[in-house]
Amino acid sequence: MARRSRTEMEAAILCAGRRQLQQKGAAALSLREVAREVGVVSSAVYRYVSSRDELLTRLLVAAYDGLADAVDAALGRADSRQALAVIARAVRAWAVEHPEEWGLIYGTPVPGYAAPQERTGGPGTRVLALVLQAVVDAGSGRPGAGRGAEAAGPLAGFAAEAAEVLDVPASSEQVAAAMGWWAGLVGLVHAEVFGFWGPVPEGLGEELMEHWLCGPGDVGVSG
Repeated sequence: MARRSRTEMEAAILCAGRRQLQQKGAAALSLREVAREVGVVSSAVYRYVSSRDELLTRLLVAAYDGLADAVDAALGRADSRQALAVIARAVRAWAVEHPEEWGLIYGTPVPGYAAPQERTGGPGTRVLALVLQAVVDAGSGRPGAGRGAEAAGPLAGFAAEAAEVLDVPASSEQVAAAMGWWAGLVGLVHAEVFGFWGPVPEGLGEELMEHWLCGPGDVGVSG
């Protein structure tokens, strides 16, 4: 067998880690088993990934980027007036197809692991930035609030910081609308992916998503 390059080895380790994530879950991730799968002794794998936490971080970043890339691709084919509906459908589709990766980024935290914000913060906020931009482009704020209105109290400071981090100029009400919308979407998708409703007929998740987009998920953008 030809000697693999560092890039090839790192890609193989990430693929092995992803398979282990899918089969056993993030908490059971083991570098020893990853090494066995890629065909090296356990000590050799540390030349490419320093620890289990490092592998988890790489898997986490890859999952965030995979989700954001799917949303970007969907938005590229869509009418901007339907942006929020497109984002919601793309997020749901990706989560249903990648339940383990969804669980890694939005599920129960892995015991003993703390994601390094300097590496995961950017990838982890890509989709939220798209959500906020869609709300701003639609000129919508919280339902019932004045368009572009500014909030007082803790929300004002939080919204200013969030808009800066996401690099999307937005009012307090637009930030609040985007955050509330995103939280609702994540909850709805989570319920479907992890079977919170119990046994359900095929197609129910998609239908519930469409109902949500016409109700709580409608912040002024037609879907």
